[in-house]
Amino acid sequence: MTMISKTKIISGVILLIFVTTGGLFLKLYRQPLGPGLELPTSTQPNPTRTAAPTRTIAMSTEGAATEVQPTASQTATPQPLCGGPTVMNILAIGSDARGQHYLYGLADIIRLVRVDFVEARVVILEMPRDLWVEIPDISDHYNIAEGKLNQAYLYGNKGLGYYDGPGEGPGLLARTLNLNFGARPDHYLAVNMLTFESIVDAIGGIDVYLPYEISVRSKDNPKGFAIPEGQHHIDGETALWIARIRQYHTFGRAENQNIVMCALREKLLSPALVPAIPDLIRVFRSYVQTDLSPEQINQLACLAGQTKGTNVVFVSFPMEVFAGAKKYDPQLKDTTSILDADYNVLRDYIDRFQQGVWPDPNLLINTTPSPDATDLEFSCED
Repeated sequence: MTMISKTKIISGVILLIFVTTGGLFLKLYRQPLGPGLELPTSTQPNPTRTAAPTRTIAMSTEGAATEVQPTASQTATPQPLCGGPTVMNILAIGSDARGQHYLYGLADIIRLVRVDFVEARVVILEMPRDLWVEIPDISDHYNIAEGKLNQAYLYGNKGLGYYDGPGEGPGLLARTLNLNFGARPDHYLAVNMLTFESIVDAIGGIDVYLPYEISVRSKDNPKGFAIPEGQHHIDGETALWIARIRQYHTFGRAENQNIVMCALREKLLSPALVPAIPDLIRVFRSYVQTDLSPEQINQLACLAGQTKGTNVVFVSFPMEVFAGAKKYDPQLKDTTSILDADYNVLRDYIDRFQQGVWPDPNLLINTTPSPDATDLEFSCED
């Protein structure tokens, strides 16, 4: 048998293997890593993006102005980058569970993330965890019909066995957000505290600039623990500590989280990350709760490399829409502190957020948070 014949046979075998197994690999690539949200069908039409036609004015030799009709290429709708959808809405959750599991734990961090694959823009909206809400689909378990927003995630996960619907803890939290505020995330991503620490450590820590001192003091420990204002290189444990501290005002925790997330983004996009990629992938695949597929994760990673820091925007509701209040929690059998607000106002903000018109993408966003700030809208610097 000639060398050419052997080559043809080998090539044919390789082609046959590819044809017969390629569909399987593609299916696995597109297979969600966890159960989907399966939110109830919305009665509201989904907003669609329409591109405004380009108007060009031409001047004749006599000085008369005439409008040039746009060409087909000028009026075409911009295509999403990285093979992604036009927009992807993600429910991001930071669980306070300390083990390597997602059986229990409250939603310590709740963010709605709008990823625009056309404009390469990511807007991240904080949902206060202390809002008192109606929690659906579990009233047959201990008569639970309401509670704090962060409790919906706990009640939905497998540990308590309260919820039999789709998506486990993220699923029940998404349904709670949808029922009370009209939010409609497409996917979810939840990270517990141990995993967050492991991710930061896997990439060699992060560099943060603190525009103010962050400190904790108590009667038992009057000196406390503090990190002064300035530039710092921190490990996973310290990053988690900063992200969980609340000081200066009710939304201080959110400001600290935004600082940490901007620093984490910068490190993840750094060439220095390359040696840490194997450890990062191992941590991510083993210990993250998500229904994203490998294909969608790849699309998001691709977009991250094309997104300017000023197009990664963190936003919170105006502080004046909230008021502190007390509520009796029948599960805790005690009175607890909550945030009160007009939920129709919050629903309107979320509706405009999902349409991409709030915050206004044409307005300049602050890049440095302040302990005295009343506007929590700012972006990561490049």
